[in-house]
Amino acid sequence: MESNKDEALRCLAIAQKHRDAGNFPSARKFCQKSINLFSTPEAAKLLASIDAAASSSSASASGSGFSSSANATTSSTERNPSASGAKQRNGSANTNGGTAGGMGGEKREYTAEQVSVVKRVKACKITEYYDILAVKRDCEEAEIKKAYRKLALALHPDKNGAPGADEAFKMVSKAFQVLSDPQKRAAFDQNGSDPESRFSGMSAGRSPGFASSQGEMTPEDLFNMFFGGGMNGGGFGGGPFGGGPFGGPVFTASFGPGGFTSTRVRTGGARAGGAAAQGDDTGPARSLLTQLLPLIILFAFSFLTALPNLFSSPSTPDPRFSFSPTSRYNVERHTGGLGIKYHVHGPEFHNHPQIAAELAAREAGRGARGQSALSKFEGTVEHMYTQDLYNQCQRGLERRERRKDAEIGIFGIGTDWEKVKKIEQETVDSCEELKRLGVLRS
Repeated sequence: MESNKDEALRCLAIAQKHRDAGNFPSARKFCQKSINLFSTPEAAKLLASIDAAASSSSASASGSGFSSSANATTSSTERNPSASGAKQRNGSANTNGGTAGGMGGEKREYTAEQVSVVKRVKACKITEYYDILAVKRDCEEAEIKKAYRKLALALHPDKNGAPGADEAFKMVSKAFQVLSDPQKRAAFDQNGSDPESRFSGMSAGRSPGFASSQGEMTPEDLFNMFFGGGMNGGGFGGGPFGGGPFGGPVFTASFGPGGFTSTRVRTGGARAGGAAAQGDDTGPARSLLTQLLPLIILFAFSFLTALPNLFSSPSTPDPRFSFSPTSRYNVERHTGGLGIKYHVHGPEFHNHPQIAAELAAREAGRGARGQSALSKFEGTVEHMYTQDLYNQCQRGLERRERRKDAEIGIFGIGTDWEKVKKIEQETVDSCEELKRLGVLRS
């Protein structure tokens, strides 16, 4: 159809581009579409050329591919003459045991002795920690560490490819985590079950003088505790076994809601790396300073507040007094404001520095500067006296009101109103005294 001719020519141009680029499947697709839309001699000729080019390219690729593959294999074998032997060893059965498939499909070797170790460990229940490590219940901590070192080396996945070695290695690591911690071991000896179920969140004990940082602990971390980086870490660095009790980082374990929690401990001895080790301590030091900052600010504020009092002489307390005379308070006095009578101890009153100086100034005909110490003291006397009278007045009025209510009774039936009137006219002595002093209005 003439209406499809333009679209057919467009598809033909696209097919030509794909053929020139060597993309023969796409070129054939667009060329065939051009023919279906509007058949032209050019399209038929291009389709034939595409098929011819595709056939030629396929034949040359298969021949050169085989040759290059063979050459690559030969070259690889020449460069690594042990590769062929390694593949043979990995693909064939070991004379002492066999092979097992590892991660990624690689074969891992193992011996009959390694298989027996795996079977012995896996025959134990997961909480039979002493049987897993093959130690007695009353053994020392050193025996537990020795048993773990031996089993960890025998069961580590990089050394033991026997089926179930990974699970046995985890069981050994769990048993060591429990029995190497005094708190967890005591809990296990008492209950016979995993301490995590009853001691969730309890952190392992730490020795004084150690700095620690929390992190999740895996069997590999526990293995690295003893062997300084694992089987692929380039040997046993540090002491006889690298880290742990033999030098380097120390780990302890605790049981929390998220599983095992490890505590990495740095001793106070010499550190490898010098400047790097000093950099590790910057974070904890800054964190400790941040925590103590509020206390430091509070202490500084308290010190600055009390600073003026450090350089001023303490004031002498006011003399003691009594409203009634006693053998000690035998000197009678009256306040200058309300004329309240009170009694003081003579030597104490007259030896008071401020009051004695003020009394001496009055006798000499001089007035006191500023607020008088004596008037301040007597103001305290008057306040206490009037406050006590006011409390007595309130209690007296309440008692009078209760008597009045009791006399009236319910709805005032049978009430002696004359008696009620007399109760209302009764006076309260403390209230009358306050009125006399002008403190309470009539």
